[in-house]
Order: sequence, then C-alpha cells, then structure tokens
Amino acid sequence: MKTILKEYRVDKSRIGFIKFIFEAHEGIAVATTLDPKTGHIRLAIAPERTESAFRIIEDLKKDFLFNEL
Repeated sequence: MKTILKEYRVDKSRIGFIKFIFEAHEGIAVATTLDPKTGHIRLAIAPERTESAFRIIEDLKKDFLFNEL
C-alpha cells in the first residue's frame, strides 16, 4: 500500500498536538516533523483514509495555521 505524502507549514507550537490528533485516529495518517523551527511537517496518509484525513485538517485549520506546501 502506498501512502499519500503531503507537506504543510503549521504553527510550530502545535506540532505535538497535531501528532497526537493523528495518533489518536489510528490508521489515518502519520505526522513527521521535517523542521521544528519553521513548523514544516509531512503527513503520510493512508490512501483509503484520505477523506477522513482531509476533514481533520480542515477542522484544525479553523484554530491555527495549517497550510499545504
């Protein structure tokens, strides 16, 4: 199974929270920090769970910076 890789710039103070959210929703995505200073992260999204992952991302965007690169 190939994952879908997406990179985002997020509020760096929220990286831990983002990782926690995706860990709590098992099987949707794995968040990896690429640059903690700039808030650059990568999400490895399960192909069959993309809709769920994007809904979570849209909800998070309501509260803080979460821009796709």
